[in-house]
Amino acid sequence: MPHHYETSGPAIYRQSFATIRAEAELTRFTPDEEPIAVRMIHASGMVGLAEHIRMTPDFASTARLALASGAPIFCDARMVAEGVTRARLPASNEVICTLGDPRTPDLAAQLGNTRSAAAVELWRPRLAGALVAIGNAPTALFHLLNLLEDPDFPRPAAIIGCPVGFVGAVESKAALWAAPPVPSLIVEGRLGGSAITAAAINAVASRAE
Repeated sequence: MPHHYETSGPAIYRQSFATIRAEAELTRFTPDEEPIAVRMIHASGMVGLAEHIRMTPDFASTARLALASGAPIFCDARMVAEGVTRARLPASNEVICTLGDPRTPDLAAQLGNTRSAAAVELWRPRLAGALVAIGNAPTALFHLLNLLEDPDFPRPAAIIGCPVGFVGAVESKAALWAAPPVPSLIVEGRLGGSAITAAAINAVASRAE
């Protein structure tokens, strides 16, 4: 017998977001934050993700304003960059990942750090006012936080810090949340990843579902 299933893309989206809003605990999010949390939950398939999402009070408004003003988006991984829906970007914003830059391996060797961390160094010329999205590498987030200890280092407008994993992910996000240098969003604990991070970018870029 043939399988019967929903074949309308818009209907699938409507049902998915309705299910999330019916099942997830979203009351602590402001109207500006709620669409971001919902889209992150949608990307993860976990309504329980809501309890792990943390945003500074000014994150949603600041990040949206940055993108509306044409700010670039710096991503730590190609999977994050590829997950950004370009049609949602309000100002044809440039999405940049320097992990594959030919300078990165040598820079990593010089720093004695990972390629993900070294790639962050290449953001410096255009980092001021940008949106940073880290969804894979805790070393990238740690390195960025260390760079931002310097008051003269260019400040991004906002940081999405959602690296996933078992080594450094918990600690890097806790460090960001303990003393956010700019408006920030994290997913506490080991959870995170490229899909969740790209979903956060897409929700910041447009409220459309």
